[in-house]
Amino acid sequence: MTKSWVNSAERIGADLHLELSGPGGRRAALTRALREAVRGGRLAPGTRLPPYRSLAADLGVARNTVADAYAELVAEGWLTARQGSGTRVADRAEPLRDAVRTPVKTPPRERGPRHDLRQGAPDASAFPRVAWSACYRRALQTAPNEAFGPGNPAGRRELREALTEYLARARGVRTEPDRIVICSGFAHALRLLFGQGAGGVLRGPLGVEAYGLDFHRGLLTTAGVRTVPLPLDEHGARVDVLGRERAVLLTPAHQFPTGGPLHPERRAAVIGWARARGTVVLEDDYDGEFRYDRKPVGALQGLDPERVIHLGSVSKSLSPALRLGWMVLPERYVGPVLAAKGEREGWASVLDQLALAEFIVSGSYDRHVRRMRQRYRHRRDRLVAALTEHAPQVEVTGIAAGLHAVLRLPPGTERSTVKAAAWQGVAVDGLDAFRHPQAAATMGDGLVVGYAAAAEHAYGAALEALCGVLPPG
Repeated sequence: MTKSWVNSAERIGADLHLELSGPGGRRAALTRALREAVRGGRLAPGTRLPPYRSLAADLGVARNTVADAYAELVAEGWLTARQGSGTRVADRAEPLRDAVRTPVKTPPRERGPRHDLRQGAPDASAFPRVAWSACYRRALQTAPNEAFGPGNPAGRRELREALTEYLARARGVRTEPDRIVICSGFAHALRLLFGQGAGGVLRGPLGVEAYGLDFHRGLLTTAGVRTVPLPLDEHGARVDVLGRERAVLLTPAHQFPTGGPLHPERRAAVIGWARARGTVVLEDDYDGEFRYDRKPVGALQGLDPERVIHLGSVSKSLSPALRLGWMVLPERYVGPVLAAKGEREGWASVLDQLALAEFIVSGSYDRHVRRMRQRYRHRRDRLVAALTEHAPQVEVTGIAAGLHAVLRLPPGTERSTVKAAAWQGVAVDGLDAFRHPQAAATMGDGLVVGYAAAAEHAYGAALEALCGVLPPG
């Protein structure tokens, strides 16, 4: 005979499944099942068992059957019974080491570099925990009941309205809530826009900057999109060489990784190209908030909202762990993007969306960005000062904004410098790692040094180690 006790969670704190089977009748079967539950660790020491009557009702057996089983296990030392405390698993009833469940082994921790100066990460220790927690609580307390239902694939309207106001004020974006679609970050936006094969919202060939993230190029290649590299110079991407591409992806506020905004004449030229060709510009608003020595550069989208898809996220300004981003779309793309996103799959957390909306509306986001701008500027200044003192032969570029700098190296020294840095426990990226495989190496040798994520107490030592491996002039 087999019975299952599965609904006593309110009495012992967790559901428990018992199999009553085998020889000897119900009492013997119950005794065996409880003994095995303790031995196997499913009933932990100190767990309170249900009263006789409750367990008997759950299992469909007589109360005396349960009482006798409890008494036998108390006598064997598996259980304890005290007046007013009920029947509990004995503290010394240790589960067998060779129980059916195999203990999970914790994998050994991989040892990372002593000093991580790679680009791409903000200061994780600076996440505004107190302010975020307060906004999260307020958002949770004031959220309407429907917020906990299936929802809208475009994202919570509260966040889309907050972003409409913020992006207009801080970045010069012209839009409305119905043209914003919330996503899980820039990579998610690329997947939604290009999909797989001919089924995407957009199709290639896609013009891209000659230097950029290989990860993003890999996503596009996987989607079957051919990318065409655009040469770079001190004014940004050479958009004058655009031809029959169906779209172009740019970082106009701060070219990644070389630094610097797209020149105003080229901003106007790429909009003219998109209008003439009936195409679209994808604007990766990379590091738009973090500027130090120049006035804000407004979003390219503000020049023509119907020809630019503006893409942003909080991965640098707050944390990549939040997985929150947005697409500001021309009207004709809203429906296709929502169709690509689908029903209730691949959505960012609704509660995180509500919390971010509150974070923006309350002014906490602006205060955090201003605070981090000061902190990152100080980090950048320490890097420049260290190089001026210990490696004056090295030219530093791309430092007017962003979270990294480019250190120009003598020809032929990049690879050996990256290797020497690794030997000294310093992780740093070489500039060539960001070059499109079909693009010429026009930017020369260099290092891309991230100065945001290193621990504050170790930053000085990291700079000293970095300067120690740089080649002489």
